Amino acid sequence: MRAMIVDCAIYREGRRTDCAEDFSAALEQARSSGDAFLWIGLHEPTSREFDHVAEEFGLHPLAVEDALKAHQRPKLEVYDDSLFMVLKPILYDESADTISSGELMLFVGDAFVVTVRHGEGAPLAAVRRRLEADPDVLRHGPTAVLYAVSDAVVDHYIDVAAELHLDLEALEAEVFEPGRGDTRHTAGRIYNFKRQVLEFRRATMPLAAPMTRLAGAAVPFVHEESQPFFRDVSDHLTRANESVEGLDRLVSDVLSAHLAQTGVRQNDDMRKISAWAAMAAVPTMVAGVYGMNFEHMPELRQPWGYPAVVLLMAGVVYGLYRLFKRRGWL
Repeated sequence: MRAMIVDCAIYREGRRTDCAEDFSAALEQARSSGDAFLWIGLHEPTSREFDHVAEEFGLHPLAVEDALKAHQRPKLEVYDDSLFMVLKPILYDESADTISSGELMLFVGDAFVVTVRHGEGAPLAAVRRRLEADPDVLRHGPTAVLYAVSDAVVDHYIDVAAELHLDLEALEAEVFEPGRGDTRHTAGRIYNFKRQVLEFRRATMPLAAPMTRLAGAAVPFVHEESQPFFRDVSDHLTRANESVEGLDRLVSDVLSAHLAQTGVRQNDDMRKISAWAAMAAVPTMVAGVYGMNFEHMPELRQPWGYPAVVLLMAGVVYGLYRLFKRRGWL
């Protein structure tokens, strides 16, 4: 049971105290003081492990099912005894230029917060340390945890969006670089980048509605005075969503430009091939005529016949070369 528990503590007036082994006793201790709350952090609990937590805190069965199965969209649900929120933290791998998303669930109730993390990238440890260093914020109870976690996740969205913009600029420079060589893998790189942006959108876009709700009307288990802080998070999320939409449009434009350039290059290649084929066809035709071995052929008995035919072929080929060169085919 303790293996899935990342951290457990009671916070009284913003100060951390040890958490009892028995969750019921710890929760009762937090509620009895009136100015404390219990925060338990879990990492990928099994169904058997989480059933005990759900029973002790009276968590709703639907929310428990979502927390165990993961693969949820960001959302906010309010039940009788708790509030349930799903966030999708983003992890950006700079070496591979890839994005992966984890899942972070928060149960907020009367004097308790239960966080469930799936995957990597959730900033819970850093958020907990930052809150413990600022007791004035922790005095606001579970709402402070909900705000701090949401703010950390959304701020990281903005950082990842900035990194993706840098990667896209490098990709644009590669696409529009004059005289670049092998471009066989460019379309694949652009498509892979678009998939990363799509993964990013799945994390940021659905979160807009929950943030708007927290920033607006009163939500159970959330302190009313926290609405301005959630509005700030909502504003940051709007910035992140606008960046994601801009990235999606730009990468589509880059892909279209690359495909257009590929088509233009193919047309240029076909024109060059056609021009060289036309120049090769003239001497081939003349030589073919004189290679038919008929007895009566023009100028067969003339000593200047052979050089005259060669000069004729060379003159026609040169004329075609000048014509195609002037028209930009060569």
